[in-house]
Amino acid sequence: MKLAFVVQRYGADIAGGSEAHCRELAHRLSRRLDPHGRPAFEITVLTTCARDYVTWANAYPAGESQDDGVRVIRFAVARPRDLKTFADLSDEVFDGAAHARQVEWFRVNGPDSPALLDHLSAAGSTYDLVLFWTFRYATSYFGLPRVADRAILVPTAEDDPAVHLEVLGDFFQQPAGYVFLTPEEETLVSMRAGRRLTPSTTIGIGLESVSSPPSIEQVRAAGIDGDYVLYLGRVDRNKGCHTMLEYFTAYADAGNAPTLVLAGPAKLQIPSHPKVRALGYVSNALREALLAHASALIVPSRYESLSIVLLETWNHGVPALVNAECKVLDGQVRRASGGLSYRSSAEFHESLDFLMTQRAVREQLGRQGLAYVDREYRWPTVIARVESLLGEVLEKRALPQRAG
Repeated sequence: MKLAFVVQRYGADIAGGSEAHCRELAHRLSRRLDPHGRPAFEITVLTTCARDYVTWANAYPAGESQDDGVRVIRFAVARPRDLKTFADLSDEVFDGAAHARQVEWFRVNGPDSPALLDHLSAAGSTYDLVLFWTFRYATSYFGLPRVADRAILVPTAEDDPAVHLEVLGDFFQQPAGYVFLTPEEETLVSMRAGRRLTPSTTIGIGLESVSSPPSIEQVRAAGIDGDYVLYLGRVDRNKGCHTMLEYFTAYADAGNAPTLVLAGPAKLQIPSHPKVRALGYVSNALREALLAHASALIVPSRYESLSIVLLETWNHGVPALVNAECKVLDGQVRRASGGLSYRSSAEFHESLDFLMTQRAVREQLGRQGLAYVDREYRWPTVIARVESLLGEVLEKRALPQRAG
């Protein structure tokens, strides 16, 4: 089966969630063999030369390359994103601007790569199926309609203002198939499309089992002693970190508290507090050690299509405390019985106190989270779901031809 994967950025040094999801799936499927021992999938990644998702400035050379056996074709970005124009247009659009201005929002949001879109128009029919990652970028919004009869959308949709733009009602109805990350995302996108979207599958992301837990000595070497709870990722207002820090420092000031460890680049002012430790970027080895030995993970974001770090935490048998205002996070925790949710400062304090004082319950929640990952998110399960959907969409496409 000949597949094209369309994604806004691509590469080993790209940290974005949807980009990593695309790359991992490309690698996994490219290694699949058919019953005759031949490659089951021929995959071409169609992407831009951009590395930075803020400016979309060209950073990689245009043209064809290989990424661990996966063919990659990069197309130049015509112009970097004008941040002031984009900010002004966003204010206008999210305040109820008309259809044409909403379409322009996707163009200005970028990445603006006419050559990639021209390739889809000229050569899209040479691929059996074309998978698009992330609805919000120009590569998907303007690219998918050109190959809608063979397009599969991986929307990675969050319940934020962009997903409610009027123009997306029609857009979400166009693909021939859908790959969702969570049931909540499927509900959200189906609601926006005005109908149940089929054929589809819900896959999340695959994880490998942890064969040997990393040593706690790596954590101690980073200067973390005693119990700690962990926030992992960009320390940013958009991720709810300002509220988490407010809630946590109030909790810590009221009595005995673990240390809150922040592992990730800081995009806001972190308060100076004896119980808050900001490590900035950490190595992969330290990242895994921090996950494995935390008392709990805190995920304060209101907008998620899938929390990969939540699954990674459960993979180590560690429970989580998540923002219940995010339906995806709340749904993940409830399905896994792998942690607690909060909606207010009081609930945050009570839940964190419960997790820290009830060790047996805390460990049980972590075991339940791990069992959930074992059931739903091991790579053989994920790949089987993807292959089933690809086959279903291809079969559905073939039916009109047979009827004719």
